[in-house]
Amino acid sequence: MISIDNLSVEFSSRPLFAGVNYVINDKDRIALVGKNGAGKSTMLKIIAGLQQPSGGSVSVPREATIAYLPQVMVLSDSRTVREEAEQAFAHIHETEARLNRMNEELAQRTDYESEGYMALVEQFAHENERFQMMGGMNYQSELERTLQGLGFQRSDFDRPTSEFSGGWRMRIELAKLLLQTPDVLLLDEPTNHLDIESIRWLEQFLATRANAVVLVSHDRAFINNVTNRTLEISCGRITDYKVKYDEYVVLRAERREQQLRAYENQQKEIADIKDFIERFRYKATKAVQVQSRIKQLERIIPIEVDDVDNSALHLKFTCSVRSGDYPVICDSAKWQYRSEATGKLYEPVFSGVDLTIRRGEKVAFVGRNGEGKSTMVKLIMSAYGTAAEGEGSGCKIGHNVQIGYFAQNQAQLLDGELTVFDTIDRVAKGDIRLKIRDILGAFMFGGEASDKKVKFLSGGERTRLAMIKLLLEPVNFLILDEPTNHLDMRSKDVLKAAIRDFDGTVIVVSHDREFLDGLVSKVYAFAQGKVREHLGGIYDWLKQLDAERDAVSGAQLSIRNASAENAKSTDMPESAPSKKESALSYEEQKAKARKQKKLEKALQEAEQRVSELEAAIQIVEARMSTPEGSLDTTLYDKHARLKKQLSEAEEEWENAYMEYNS
Repeated sequence: MISIDNLSVEFSSRPLFAGVNYVINDKDRIALVGKNGAGKSTMLKIIAGLQQPSGGSVSVPREATIAYLPQVMVLSDSRTVREEAEQAFAHIHETEARLNRMNEELAQRTDYESEGYMALVEQFAHENERFQMMGGMNYQSELERTLQGLGFQRSDFDRPTSEFSGGWRMRIELAKLLLQTPDVLLLDEPTNHLDIESIRWLEQFLATRANAVVLVSHDRAFINNVTNRTLEISCGRITDYKVKYDEYVVLRAERREQQLRAYENQQKEIADIKDFIERFRYKATKAVQVQSRIKQLERIIPIEVDDVDNSALHLKFTCSVRSGDYPVICDSAKWQYRSEATGKLYEPVFSGVDLTIRRGEKVAFVGRNGEGKSTMVKLIMSAYGTAAEGEGSGCKIGHNVQIGYFAQNQAQLLDGELTVFDTIDRVAKGDIRLKIRDILGAFMFGGEASDKKVKFLSGGERTRLAMIKLLLEPVNFLILDEPTNHLDMRSKDVLKAAIRDFDGTVIVVSHDREFLDGLVSKVYAFAQGKVREHLGGIYDWLKQLDAERDAVSGAQLSIRNASAENAKSTDMPESAPSKKESALSYEEQKAKARKQKKLEKALQEAEQRVSELEAAIQIVEARMSTPEGSLDTTLYDKHARLKKQLSEAEEEWENAYMEYNS
């Protein structure tokens, strides 16, 4: 479909890659991989036509459509969520407008036998058929399914996009691209702003409904579940592996072993040739042979070996001291925010939470933004003695606990005047100081990058440096909030191995399934004001979550079937009553039907109430996830009230459901 021929890119006369050739076919699911700075994002921009290469060409068929999602983009705030998503159907609206114009013209004309009239009828029929094939009559349902799959509620559809955080607006942009059904979909880190549930929905969509896909991502589980082909950018070249990522890792290791053997053999050959030239350079009888060897040396094309895979580096971080058996105990724990102006405590964000974390356990906090994960971490840190803008109770820190906390703003606390190397050198102890260069290389600070001052680092680089600094500090309890956001897969492997070998206790807040898999043995799920403990790993929890949803879907289907059966039995002619109904008097049958309809109405109203409260909670949570909203304590008060009302509404629904089916 799309052909890339002899492509080359240079920055300041430095080649990024050269001589690149490959083809993107229909239904290809391609993962574009390579170390940071290898040119992955540049390659996507060139395919999208947003950047011109230094040489070569990209051949795109005239009728092919390409959609591109960058990591960062300028977002519009002038429409509602639905209106913004409908921009994906601009071509449908244009076709619909043409059909309306032709329909009006046909209604006004009377020259039914003329060639012009018949040509207009034929054109109308052709456009109408095309309109139907584009989904012109049912695109609204597809729009709603896509928005809901990415985490939006129906109540969000008519809200202005300006009310949403940047992460949620990126979801709108992603929805627009998916709804366009382009021939080629280019995605640069599409999972950065998605929770686990939305990531799983996107996987299913891309694997089953998208056309060709080329994506860049550091989420290994996502790549493995979506792609069937891996293009690696390394040493300025593209290597095409017709397998998904995990299989590519194995093949790449084998290929690198072959490269090393070939490189070593070539180096030996070059050394032998040079030795011959030096020995006989001034011997007249060997002049011909020397000149032959010189030409042979000039013809040798040096073999390049792929960059060393630093994920093979194993780090062992020693736990500081042994803590008590139970580092954290929460018994009916709650948290309240305090008004800065009046000092008044607002309604609890959560209350009645029980959890116990044993020494050496590694647990995950999972759930959507605003569900209370970060608040629970604040409660633990407050009990530990760290100042916080609220008040908690019911949480106790065990004996001899030393906590190291990695927050998302941790990078802002680094000393900007220190170099990268000095920042780590100041916290490294013992033998680990001999491996500082290796550690920095594993986290993409190799070579000259280790001598850069912190103030000149990007946000992602600062985050990685803060993570290294934390892991080298003497603690026995780590709390990590989204630690993998700015790490590539090799760096994540290094970090995961280090945490797995850590003898202390760990809490990880993350949406990265592959990172959590095999790392945590317990999952705490935050949802609808409740915290539920799940023994087992992340995939055990996901299986249980799917089973619970299937059960809920089955219950809802039973309700709908019961309603349909009730309506059917109510509409049956009186001449054919059931045996049970025949024993009842006419008035009793009418009373029973009225009661059943009343219960059905009560059940529907309870369902509607739950949906409205869930929508209202999501609106508040979206505001809480913004930098401004996270400091607005009134939002936490409102959030707590809505959560309480939702709990009451769910109880009313359960009562109505039980009475309806009794």
